[in-house]
Amino acid sequence: MADTPVRVKNTGLRGVTVADTKISYIDGDNGILIYRGYRIEELAQRSTFLETAYLLLNGHLPKEGEFERFERQMVQSRDVPEFIIDNLASLPRDADPIDVLQANVPMLGMADPDLLDESREANVRKAMRLIARVPGVVAAWHRVRNGEKPLPPDNSLSHAANFLWQLTGKKPDKEFTRDFDICLVLHADHTFNASTFACREVVSTMAHMYAGVAAGVGALSGPLHGGANERVMKMLLQLEAEIKSKDEIAQWVKDKIGRGEKIMGMGHAVYKTIDPRAKILREMSRRLGTKTGHENWYEYLVALEDAGYREFEARGKTSIRTNVDFYSGSVYAMMGIPIDIMTPVFAISRVAGWCAHVIEEKFAEAQDKPALYRPEAQYIGHYCGEIGCTYSPFPERD
Repeated sequence: MADTPVRVKNTGLRGVTVADTKISYIDGDNGILIYRGYRIEELAQRSTFLETAYLLLNGHLPKEGEFERFERQMVQSRDVPEFIIDNLASLPRDADPIDVLQANVPMLGMADPDLLDESREANVRKAMRLIARVPGVVAAWHRVRNGEKPLPPDNSLSHAANFLWQLTGKKPDKEFTRDFDICLVLHADHTFNASTFACREVVSTMAHMYAGVAAGVGALSGPLHGGANERVMKMLLQLEAEIKSKDEIAQWVKDKIGRGEKIMGMGHAVYKTIDPRAKILREMSRRLGTKTGHENWYEYLVALEDAGYREFEARGKTSIRTNVDFYSGSVYAMMGIPIDIMTPVFAISRVAGWCAHVIEEKFAEAQDKPALYRPEAQYIGHYCGEIGCTYSPFPERD
């Protein structure tokens, strides 16, 4: 009996393994995420974003002296080149922040003295500059579009605290700083997601790191990827405006699913159970809700989650569970981060993973040798035989 053919076309490459990697691992059935061998739960509890970035780039946790040098170099790299600040002032004030970021990543490359040096050491330095400067670009644009002057980095602040300071003009307290740092750890990498695959595909042509990262930002901008956190927050605000009490949420969810609409932040291309990052963010949303007076946001989200599970299960969809975006939008909003800055915040974190994957791709650190990505497509369009169709002048065309 012949084997059943495996369908791989027109599936978004679901279940198709395209390369090896040593950077991160997902067990979607059991809700496990690992960076370089370390469970995400332990890194979120015990590590920091910069230490996690070092781990992703270098393959091991740093010794004390290594981390001190890494952190010092990151702090020294924070300043955004002045010509980029000047360029921001010339952009339309209603430009989407994620589009502004994508446009400015290549400009950051133009200011990088290592741009065309393709040694591994130079690529690590480029990665460090990107990780250090992307937050400054995002914060500067937010202030420029609101008629405010961008703030210089405060080198006495941590990576997480400095971004919140440059964005809002307020020095964050320790709880906000630690929670935001944990958010950055949670979003730092996620194997071959759409944006990471875009980065790797671009640099497989031997393009430089900034070209790859610009492609990653573009992929992240879509609502089915990084833009989902914004849509969850908009859904939450819509819900808040449309119902009078939490008791109405179950019917609201039932009606929405019945119309074939999505419950944003539920379901995932890989996880068949709850996203491990969502568990951490759920507790953070609860705690920050109490701190900021937005307990109703947390309560609504929990009710949405429970009602969504019941409705999906009633339809036989038992594997649809909450993902990282479901609670992250409320967490960012409670930190004072505007809704349209939430996807750029995703990029502020994910740039660490993108850069690690760019380096792995360029130097074949998990493969025998670098390989240009060149998949094939099956042509199903108009066909006139092997000699092709006959070109006719305008008067002779049917």
